[in-house]
Amino acid sequence: MNDRAPAPGGLALIQSLVNTLDLESGADRLDTAEGRAAFGLPTGGTEEARELRESLRAVCLAHADHPPHRTVTPLGELLAGAPLYLTVDGRDGGAGFAPGVASVSAAPAVTLASAAPSPPGPPSPAVSASLASRVAAAIAESLVDGTWARLKACEAPTCHWAYYDRSPAGRGRWCSMSVCGARAKMRRYRAK
Repeated sequence: MNDRAPAPGGLALIQSLVNTLDLESGADRLDTAEGRAAFGLPTGGTEEARELRESLRAVCLAHADHPPHRTVTPLGELLAGAPLYLTVDGRDGGAGFAPGVASVSAAPAVTLASAAPSPPGPPSPAVSASLASRVAAAIAESLVDGTWARLKACEAPTCHWAYYDRSPAGRGRWCSMSVCGARAKMRRYRAK
């Protein structure tokens, strides 16, 4: 649905994960081996990824001032165990960020790394922890650079596709003005 440019940096991972489910058709890319491989998921790791995806979608909806589409596990609970560490100017340190520890170097840049890197070889159930770590790192980085709140979800109830809002005022409402935006405007016009 989205005709916008992808989100910058690590937010592209989150955008891609949220957009694995097409609400209108019901097609879920996590049901395919190719879709799971894109996120390093084993066949059995899809339920956790789906739960993470829907919690991220709820946050993206909140960024656009829309209510959640359904009851979900809070994102902080899902990412609480994500193994992360980072440094400030080469020293360990941090500020309280729920999934782990988040800090800023003098650059200003964030240095993030998984505390337990995934071993080479076939995917294991721990790969879900790797996905959670990558998501947590992307969130921490985007919080520092001020882009986190611009990752939003389309307000159309049949869409809720994630998009990065590049509008100057940060008030984008639809993933695509030519599809979801046009549909909403047509509904309002017909209602008059």
